[in-house]
Amino acid sequence: MENNFSKEVTFHINNMAYTISVNENMFKEIKKYLNIEKNNDTKDLLVAYLHLSQDYHLLKQDVQNITEKLSRF
Repeated sequence: MENNFSKEVTFHINNMAYTISVNENMFKEIKKYLNIEKNNDTKDLLVAYLHLSQDYHLLKQDVQNITEKLSRF
């Protein structure tokens, strides 16, 4: 079950602060690939995006494979 409680998170990209509201699950995902304790540069942000995008596409492929297997029944 997804946690709907919002949490304010501030991270720094190229010495500029960005604050967003996210739930606890999203906060954990952001922290996997982006260090919110330091200033990040654009490259760090791009790498984090690419990691999350890859995770999404792998999950999507897994769901499609399971759906295909289940449709055979």
